[in-house]
Amino acid sequence: MREAGYTQTEIDLIRDEVDRAEKLRRTVKLRSGDYVDMKVYEPAMRHLLDMYIRAEESEKISAFDNLGLVDLLVEEGANGLDQLPEGIRSDPDSMAETIENNVRRVITDEMAVTPRYYEKMSNLLDDLIQARRSKAVEYKEYLARIEELARRVQEPTRGGSYPPSMNTTGLRSLYDNLKDRATFVGLREGGVDYLGDEAERLALEVDRQVQANKRADWRGNRLKEREVYNAIKRVLPADNVLADTIFEIVKEPKNGY
Repeated sequence: MREAGYTQTEIDLIRDEVDRAEKLRRTVKLRSGDYVDMKVYEPAMRHLLDMYIRAEESEKISAFDNLGLVDLLVEEGANGLDQLPEGIRSDPDSMAETIENNVRRVITDEMAVTPRYYEKMSNLLDDLIQARRSKAVEYKEYLARIEELARRVQEPTRGGSYPPSMNTTGLRSLYDNLKDRATFVGLREGGVDYLGDEAERLALEVDRQVQANKRADWRGNRLKEREVYNAIKRVLPADNVLADTIFEIVKEPKNGY
């Protein structure tokens, strides 16, 4: 269209109008019952494609395969970014924003699993974005820092000091929340105060109680959920807010309970 003399504004307007008309056409066809079910024609169409349509061998333009950008960054480091499309790779700001958006998506996806940890990762990402935008770090240093952050996002054991017994996602999430809250609030069980250094013991006890009291298909069943909640309360009787937080963590399927 540019070669025909159209400006970019005119091109955008025409494309928007075509898109609107196509959506309207589909709506009218559906509403009028005039929609053609293409499944009836699929066998014949496949036969025609097999017989008469030829295609060249596919050309690999990116080595992403089944890896996301964050996975690629973790596995291959900054060198993996060379596999990004040229339009992104040639613009440092575009490159940085692409990486940041992908790291942010992983953080958002995993936030429900380990809230405390990924809140920390989110804050670190915010700080790094601000440093890049204010030119407080050189681009080479920025890439090194965003690579390390991506590793910590993908591999939580790199970003936290966990006891060896915290060997599952669920236990690490329990530990994060129990440690932070216990340090400042304190927990009472049997008349004895437990502070942050007891977070490991409390996490293991919550895990044991939940495993012993959960029943099959307990999520979504009010009675079964209440049994799990009461098991948590036996470990954390002094803090209803903390018990509620731990229950939500346990309910998250990705935590394995």
